[in-house]
Amino acid sequence: MEEGEDGRGDLRKPFLHTGSWYRMSSRQSSMMGSSQAIRDSSISVLACVLIVALGPIQFGFTCGYSSPTQSALTKDLNLTVSQFSLFGSLSNVGAMVGAVASGQISEYIGRKGSLMIAAIPNIIGWLCISFAKDYSFLYMGRLLEGFGVGIISYTVPVYIAEIAPQNLRGALGSVNQLSVTIGILLSYLLGLLVEWRFLAVLGILPCLILIPGLFFIPESPRWLAKMGMTDDFEASLQVLRGFDTDISVEVHEIKGSVASSSRRNAIRFQDLKSRRYWLPLMIGIGLLVFQQLSGINGVIFYSNNIFESAGISSSNAATVGVGVIQVIATAVATWLVDKTGRRILLLVSSSGMALSLVVVSVSFYLKESVSEDSTLFGILGILSVVGVVCLIISFSLGMGPIPWLIMSEILPIKIKGLAGSVATLFNWSFSWVITMTAPMLLTWSSGGTFTMYGVMCIFTVAFVAIWVPETKGKTLEEIQNSFR
Repeated sequence: MEEGEDGRGDLRKPFLHTGSWYRMSSRQSSMMGSSQAIRDSSISVLACVLIVALGPIQFGFTCGYSSPTQSALTKDLNLTVSQFSLFGSLSNVGAMVGAVASGQISEYIGRKGSLMIAAIPNIIGWLCISFAKDYSFLYMGRLLEGFGVGIISYTVPVYIAEIAPQNLRGALGSVNQLSVTIGILLSYLLGLLVEWRFLAVLGILPCLILIPGLFFIPESPRWLAKMGMTDDFEASLQVLRGFDTDISVEVHEIKGSVASSSRRNAIRFQDLKSRRYWLPLMIGIGLLVFQQLSGINGVIFYSNNIFESAGISSSNAATVGVGVIQVIATAVATWLVDKTGRRILLLVSSSGMALSLVVVSVSFYLKESVSEDSTLFGILGILSVVGVVCLIISFSLGMGPIPWLIMSEILPIKIKGLAGSVATLFNWSFSWVITMTAPMLLTWSSGGTFTMYGVMCIFTVAFVAIWVPETKGKTLEEIQNSFR
């Protein structure tokens, strides 16, 4: 703690102050050895991204956990359908609380400190689930997991966007969602091999690796600049760009961006009336809300039940197949996002989701009037699975990774903490609604449920076409200045 101008202490310092090693290295790079890989800017940034990507893997593992464990968990603990639905959705409730805190935590103690704080409740939450004897420990563990995931879901895309060079920001930003899909796939695969208690123990591993990894990466240079830590800011940027790289132009741009607002000036809700603030906030909230209204979390959380309803006997295998496809499609999006642009991928993605949901809903509607012994019943089952697979592919190409990427790009640095918390809160609130209602809606009418999700995807197409700007190839400062 340091004394401020008004005599009061200032707590806004890096929670994990690991700057000394890379400040020394930038001055005495020969001590780091002759390895050119260490001095390469892409390798430096990529190493940071791979470490923080453990957070989204934890995120995905939490999302996917309920699908392979539903039958065994409900049987062992005598849970009703509504109790398991509540268990599945409580991670979203915890994430809402985490979302409210995420922006302010990351503003006060830095991006790395936020991830450290997020890792601890995740570990405790998984242990609670693993040792649960009744639903009370299940619920407590799920809430704690959700709290950590809520912080992770905001902090990781913001950190990646702030450290990445503009020509790699789209691809590196998409690693966030790619890691989520890898976490989901891991939970599906491991859920087939181990029982639900041991699967919960395995859920601890990403955060156990993340915690020590945070001590070996620099803090976000833009956050350090905002906090007025000039030496640490330049040292962080230097190691991210390479020790032999001239960073003077980028240093000047970042300093100019933060110069207009003192680090002691708090954003007020009245300031959000300005177009440069309300427009990016509205776009960020809109994309994250429509992402959830597509019903994707209902499909991911309860994919086993959906495939069983479609008449697929090996629903577990189908679920794993969907997880694999999701990872591959998201990897393709990671490659495409800096080539085609964010906006076109969002339009293609939301249009593809709408068409896929039409196919699924029509299949389920027709199955209600067809005998289960007929050939047509089997064909309709296959058609519904194809529709779900196309839905996952379409989502992964755009609506999965890009809303988080755009949110981290367009929010001005002055309001990023407050606005990011609000946008993340909206995302998790609607995620909770979808996750909580999906089992009941699917029981009521599978065709009707997918029809509602399809209508939301059509609205998404219109929203993207009217409001969402293209951010490819622009620095964060250029993007934020475009809203002035």
